[in-house]
Amino acid sequence: MTPPPLPSLAAPAVRSPPRLPHPAPGAMASSEEDGTVEEKENNNKKRTKSAVATAWLTFYNIAMTAGTVRLWQDRKRSFESLDLSRRTKRENQRELWLVLAISMMRFYVQRGTHKGLYRSIARTLKFFQTFALVEVGHCAIGIVRTSVILTGVQVCSRIFMVWFITNSIRQIQNEESVILFLVVWTVTEITRYSYYTFNLLHHLPYFIKWARYNLFIVLYPLGVVGELFTIYAALPFVRRSGMYSMRLPNKYNVSFDYYYCLIAVMLSYIPLFPQLFFHMLRQRRRVLHGEVIVEKDV
Repeated sequence: MTPPPLPSLAAPAVRSPPRLPHPAPGAMASSEEDGTVEEKENNNKKRTKSAVATAWLTFYNIAMTAGTVRLWQDRKRSFESLDLSRRTKRENQRELWLVLAISMMRFYVQRGTHKGLYRSIARTLKFFQTFALVEVGHCAIGIVRTSVILTGVQVCSRIFMVWFITNSIRQIQNEESVILFLVVWTVTEITRYSYYTFNLLHHLPYFIKWARYNLFIVLYPLGVVGELFTIYAALPFVRRSGMYSMRLPNKYNVSFDYYYCLIAVMLSYIPLFPQLFFHMLRQRRRVLHGEVIVEKDV
């Protein structure tokens, strides 16, 4: 009886992998060149956008700086008409805005009157403070790396003070608190827009940088005091007149009391002001002292 055949120990046939087609000569170099060209086009687009954004921001900051200087000129004409001092008009025209601010405060202490000042600058003030809404757009589209919420709170609070408080209630336009926050706003804005302009031009004098990140320590609290006292002075007039208020019954079935709205606005300074102030303190440490600070978007 013959034994069964043993299985074959021969190695199984190994199939060679399919040959991939070789790239045509120069195809790899062509793809690399295409990638390089695409990167160059993207870089050129970014540079163009950056140049346009820088040009626009430079123009905007120069225009806003000139606008705030215009406020000082309007005030200057107002004080000249009130015979602020015994010096001649030509001597008064030589005063810088800072000297004029000191003269204005000294006049208030000595004479105790500033009637007509707000009315003389109201049109220019309303235009430039309203136009500052553009800054919120700058943050929203990313050409300025700042929190949209922080910028929006700052800009909208000033627009509210100008349009819905001081401009709407003429009885408070001659309040000392109005003059206080106007002086603070003007000095702050001249410093801030000058800083932005010179920084964009890459020629930033140290004294402007120092002023930008030191004066706010005094100016911000003073500005808040002026704004709060102005709103407080407006409360009796709002309550008597019922302005901007809606009483029930009405066809909308909605009730709104502007008097209590102003009280809520005053209370909102308690949580909001520390955030803005400490944000500036962190920026001060970063810019003046070189500290690396990681901030979360508010």
